[in-house]
Amino acid sequence: MALLHEDRLFPADSTTRTIARELYQQVKALPIISPHGHTDPRWFADNEHFTNPAELLIQPDHYVFRMLYSQGVPLKSLGIGASADPEAVWKIFAHHYHLFRGTPSRLWLDYVFQHVFEIDEPLSDQSASRYYQKIQDQLTTEAFRPRALFERFNIEVLATTEGTLDPLTHHKKIIDSDWQGRVITTFRPDDLLDPEQPAFVDNLHALGQLTGEDTTQYQGYLQALRQRRQHFIAHGATATDHGHATATTADLSARECESLFQRAQKNALSAQEADLFRGQMLTEMAAMSLDDGLVMQLHPGCYRNHNNPLFMSHGRDKGADIPLQTEYVHALRPLLNKYGNDPKFSMIVFTLDETSYSRELAPLAGHYPALKVGPAWWFHDSPEGMRRYREQVTETAGFYNTAGFNDDTRAFLSIPARHDLARRMDCAFLAQLVAEHRLSDSEACELAQALTYSLAKSAYKL
Repeated sequence: MALLHEDRLFPADSTTRTIARELYQQVKALPIISPHGHTDPRWFADNEHFTNPAELLIQPDHYVFRMLYSQGVPLKSLGIGASADPEAVWKIFAHHYHLFRGTPSRLWLDYVFQHVFEIDEPLSDQSASRYYQKIQDQLTTEAFRPRALFERFNIEVLATTEGTLDPLTHHKKIIDSDWQGRVITTFRPDDLLDPEQPAFVDNLHALGQLTGEDTTQYQGYLQALRQRRQHFIAHGATATDHGHATATTADLSARECESLFQRAQKNALSAQEADLFRGQMLTEMAAMSLDDGLVMQLHPGCYRNHNNPLFMSHGRDKGADIPLQTEYVHALRPLLNKYGNDPKFSMIVFTLDETSYSRELAPLAGHYPALKVGPAWWFHDSPEGMRRYREQVTETAGFYNTAGFNDDTRAFLSIPARHDLARRMDCAFLAQLVAEHRLSDSEACELAQALTYSLAKSAYKL
């Protein structure tokens, strides 16, 4: 018995469902463009076998352990922040698998079980050991090395994300190898743009040592960042990424910039001034993008590490991040007034605040040539989130001021599952427009191809 129904996520109405099926058949086998994510480049550089099912499918996936933690499962029992027997971890996961009913994680995981590992029985206490052994056995084969899976998944390009100071050793190893898979990096300079990060001053010192620039002075600091951007471009980067708490941008005088920068080095900025500094740096990053061509991504609106005891015991990215209400109209105006009309500049903005789609982001993207709206992201990377996104954005920004789909995942095996889900939801949305005679069949076919493949490839200059 298959874990997944062939008509999953398609409309219940038979006429519309038939249209969705036909559209999906035309795009389901297209190559995957994965332009933004957090998979480990070491996997593809070293091409070593994955160790065990728990390490591969549970421990790197914050969607999974977040849900388990919410139901009282200690992270240490899952081998997060502590050693644990991987089969015992798997059995805990299997025992709690019912918690994922109705969630996108359930769809992603069942896709992996059925299509990647060819398992057709539901995961439960009774099947846990059989699951574990079957997955473990397959992980030892040549077909399950990272590069083989990359090719099996039909990934055309996959972008990882690294910080400013990363030496990009693994990316260099991939480039120097005879493997033809395209794995590129993305420049994530938050470690050098956020004066509230505890290591900000140490990072400035390290940046100066790495580049030979005087990073105690604002202009030297900017020049050092330009250097690092070039280093990332040499390793395949086509984009930057910025995970600021707000969408604030600024256009300050040179004197104001230098003053803020000097005070930042002394940890003398108020919270408001720190946000202003980050905002000025977003505008500086936009200026650099005009020079070097990197696409700029902004991911604001998340209160990171909300659970302070968990952060203190387990560190960052442990599932305690919460969406925030985010304002864009005033926040982005300084940057967009300076660069938003320049066709050489490209900026993709994401949000965790769905109330901003129709009110702010879609009207902005529907006007400024430089701006595109990123796909439904993180908490909204779900069937309902994708549907709401299309409904709220399309009427003002259209389809072509959006950036296709990106999976933004650390869980490598979920990449084809996530793209399949997005393709089904986009085909379902287009089918509704065809059924209502708002699109012709041929227009819907062209749009399905664009939403699946060409929009992301174009938006990220791939």
